[in-house]
Amino acid sequence: MPITQTNSATSATNAATAAAAATGSSAANTQDRFLKLLVTQMKNQDPLNPMDNAQVTSQMAQLSTVSGIDKLNVTLQALSDSMTNNQSLQAASMIGHGVLVPGNGLDLANGSAFGGFELTQSADRLNISITDKAGALIRNIQLGAQPAGMGHWQWDGLDNSGAKVADGSYTFAVNADQTGTGTKTDVSGLQFGMVNSVSQGKQGVTLSVGQLDGIAMSQVKQIL
Repeated sequence: MPITQTNSATSATNAATAAAAATGSSAANTQDRFLKLLVTQMKNQDPLNPMDNAQVTSQMAQLSTVSGIDKLNVTLQALSDSMTNNQSLQAASMIGHGVLVPGNGLDLANGSAFGGFELTQSADRLNISITDKAGALIRNIQLGAQPAGMGHWQWDGLDNSGAKVADGSYTFAVNADQTGTGTKTDVSGLQFGMVNSVSQGKQGVTLSVGQLDGIAMSQVKQIL
């Protein structure tokens, strides 16, 4: 097992152990307070109207329920912390890899750019329209028939006339339909980017992908 994974597993184990110790201490304190209160009640009860056994049993049952809930809450929190640590480790292994996430941005570098799409059903015809920052159409790319699911494509940096365009940021749109009926097919664009860094905050583990920040792990559609 790699050192980073060993350290992560050790940290998760230590956290679970600490949580279990805290649970035991908290439960013990709660039980101690309850027993002291119960003994005090019994000492000061009215001899002519003593406490009913059913009342004592009910209070004991309530204590057991509260203690059980406390233990469950702490156990679930320890499990959540352990899962977060594992998710951070998985995310860190993605640094330096290209991924596809929802978006319509396109970064052209050294005359090459990549993008993707996700189809809910197969299409007879799929078209990529690339525009510049001013919204002017630069290039149409016909991908033909495509099956349902995810796919990716590459742009060679040429416009519709065959001239090379400058490197930089562009946007694209994806359209798909059935040629026989002309019915539009639901399709969404996927933006390509390299995973630059991983962050962990209140919202969980997020990635910095290309020019995008705050990308959740769940948004990563494909690792290329």
